[in-house]
Amino acid sequence: MDKINKGIELMKQQNFEEAAKVFNESIEENPNDSLGYINFGNLLLHMNDLERAERFYKKGIELDPKAATAHYGLGNVFFEQAQFNKAQKSFQQAIDLGLEEGDVFFMLGLTFQNQDHQKLALPYFQRAEELSLGDEVVLFQYGLSLAQTNQIDLAQEKFSRVLEINSNHSDAYYNIGVTYLYQEDITRALESFSKALDIQPDHLLAANGKEKVEEMLNQQ
Repeated sequence: MDKINKGIELMKQQNFEEAAKVFNESIEENPNDSLGYINFGNLLLHMNDLERAERFYKKGIELDPKAATAHYGLGNVFFEQAQFNKAQKSFQQAIDLGLEEGDVFFMLGLTFQNQDHQKLALPYFQRAEELSLGDEVVLFQYGLSLAQTNQIDLAQEKFSRVLEINSNHSDAYYNIGVTYLYQEDITRALESFSKALDIQPDHLLAANGKEKVEEMLNQQ
């Protein structure tokens, strides 16, 4: 097993100190190979050492400007620092260079979502869903952006699929309750808010939604 793969295995085993040693050895032996820097960057990002991770990713890009995974890693560094515009550019660069994985499309969608560009986020969440079938996190965020762009029926469909995967997803119950309100289905909205509170009793938004629906029912 070469040192890069050995380091990756050590990371998976949560043995970060040994992984760092192995990646460092790989860099010393192959100082012009971008992979050592990129994987060390991945380790540092995982350890939330964002400043050093950025340096390693940039070194990887310097050695190989077409290293899509380095641009993806750098995007994650910027995202963690809430530098969403920079993250957006890095994720887009990774995609342009051929990275065809659900995670990069999902993260690019999140950068647009965090900049309140909900419509721009939609095609990336859609692609992420296609590449990450059955991922409740992707489906949920996709549903939120659909709801924000007033595509209520489609949003409801995504939240329903989240609940098929995870029947204890309180935020999905809350948001599907909101879609029922838009459809003027007060009874099902109340059921959804109540279910969210059964799962998470301190869900303030669901509690507020339930209170408003009960007021509406009392006024009828």
